[in-house]
Amino acid sequence: MRRRSAMLVTALTAALFLSGCVADRSEQASTTPLPNPTAALQAAPATNAPLETTQASNKIPVYWIGRSDTDIFLYREFRDNPGNENPITTALRIMMSQKPLDHDFFTPWQNPSNLATSISGKNVVTVDISRDAFNSNLDAGMAQRAVQQLVYTATAAAASSGLIDSGQLIKVTILVDGHTDYMAFGQVKLGDPMVRDATMVAPVWIIDPQEDLTLPAGPVKFNGRSTDPSKKLHWQILRENSSGEKTSYLSGQTTALTVPGQGGAFTFTVGLGAGRYELRVSIVGPNDNDLSTDTRSFNVR
Repeated sequence: MRRRSAMLVTALTAALFLSGCVADRSEQASTTPLPNPTAALQAAPATNAPLETTQASNKIPVYWIGRSDTDIFLYREFRDNPGNENPITTALRIMMSQKPLDHDFFTPWQNPSNLATSISGKNVVTVDISRDAFNSNLDAGMAQRAVQQLVYTATAAAASSGLIDSGQLIKVTILVDGHTDYMAFGQVKLGDPMVRDATMVAPVWIIDPQEDLTLPAGPVKFNGRSTDPSKKLHWQILRENSSGEKTSYLSGQTTALTVPGQGGAFTFTVGLGAGRYELRVSIVGPNDNDLSTDTRSFNVR
């Protein structure tokens, strides 16, 4: 983790209130209710939900909800940051009003008429949102995931932009029209400070390349993250022919880093020629079976 200096903390937290109103309700994601957490999700490591590191780029992290086999988890994408507002508000706008790049992901949130964010000197992010953001019919399990999707996105945007001290516990307080005690999606009571729930994040996800990205032929570098560095990772690259059929092209194994501040990160490089491909990365179980898988489609020219 890269940390800011005390001077930077003071300067940034002085700007306590930054707000805006979300634009037209345009792109809405599917809100079909999904099952409650499975036993596999509940067994995920409860201590591995580290914050993002500060980065000097115009990209902003946004979390989405997606399936991994029969389980449902949170996944992260990096999106362009236009720089019109503070990064927390921008990330939440994207989460609630746009579609994810990966077609396997979605968001149950609706585009709110009002959205504001602020940061206190005690590393508490406050999100004040209008109630029209909750106009989706969700069961208890999906409602919990949706609230955690907001918590993860707000804390990720604050940490990656250096607005909060990522070396401390970060909390998020969600207000609705300025008030506490609102029942999110009729299921989850809001108002008290909340932290990241590590059981909600995907056990493995691919960071680079992002969905449908086109890369130059030659060495292609893949990056991702696993929540359990003690387990091996199996990767497979499938090549798609002109009729859309996919066949196995290359495969191998890798491991994630256990270095403090980088725990769970993995990377490997493969030489690829022109074509359309799909990368699959899975955590390997005790019997060499794939426990959880993330996929990513991309092009090479």
